[in-house]
Amino acid sequence: MNFLTSRKRFSDLTEREIIALAVSSEEDDARIYRGYAETLRADYPATARMFEGMAAEEDQHRARLIALHEQRFGPTIPLIRREHVAGYYNRRPIWLVENLGIDRIREEAEMMERDAERFYIEAAKRTSDATTRKLLGDLAAAEASHERTAAHLMEEHVGPEARDAEAATSHRQFVLTWVQPGLAGLMDGSVSTLAPIFATAFATQDPWTTFLVGLAASVGAGISMGFTEAASDDGELSGRGSPVKRGLASGVMTAVGGLGHALPYLIPHFWTATAIAFVVVFCELWAIAWIQNRYMETPFFRAAFQVVLGGALVLAAGILIGSG
Repeated sequence: MNFLTSRKRFSDLTEREIIALAVSSEEDDARIYRGYAETLRADYPATARMFEGMAAEEDQHRARLIALHEQRFGPTIPLIRREHVAGYYNRRPIWLVENLGIDRIREEAEMMERDAERFYIEAAKRTSDATTRKLLGDLAAAEASHERTAAHLMEEHVGPEARDAEAATSHRQFVLTWVQPGLAGLMDGSVSTLAPIFATAFATQDPWTTFLVGLAASVGAGISMGFTEAASDDGELSGRGSPVKRGLASGVMTAVGGLGHALPYLIPHFWTATAIAFVVVFCELWAIAWIQNRYMETPFFRAAFQVVLGGALVLAAGILIGSG
């Protein structure tokens, strides 16, 4: 037993404990795969079927391990799990992975198979019983081939048409959850703060005062937009995704849009700061037009005309008011 932790070292496990650990690990992995399947079933039915097939493979491994334990040690399997063993690989909670997208979930499954293979290879080295060593070696080979099995299941359940459909669904969800509210925030932050920032700049010709006004306007607008977006739609009926994610995207991009042309006023020379702020505004407005064209499929020249013209009018209004 390690004096620095309550966990047992892997090298100190008995053969019975190694088999018990393998049983609980296979059970956990099967449950994780079924959890992925349940999470993905509504939007990605083909990939959900793939994970159900992988869970069935883990069930077969667990059954072989239980049979070995009954043969050698009897039917009572001691309780030992991953968290009881120092240095043993851990699985990320499913709720930390399921929100990261379908490709990330597939990558996590591949990593799980590699971890299991390494475990069985090391476990086989630590047993002297021929039957146990053979089974652990067989399971190491099975986990190595499980990646090929996963590829086979992918081909069987996730053909080209299904993969294209799932990719389209994933892209649509990304746009609805992140791009759309983020773009709305960037437009609001970039355009709505132009008038107060440049009105203050030309009224006072004081860079520090202008920066403080810009900072306050940007942060305030970001908080307001973030809460408004999160409270406006829980995403259940609209399918727009988590309100927290949408609120975060909207709030952060609103603040970024305003801070972009407020930060130059940290430069103490007024006209130098203003010239740089003009360049930043120009870049912001064209970036908004590009995002609209890239993700919202708005014709570029129409997006540019709307955004650049609108931003120019707001900028001109701020300058005229500040110079009056």
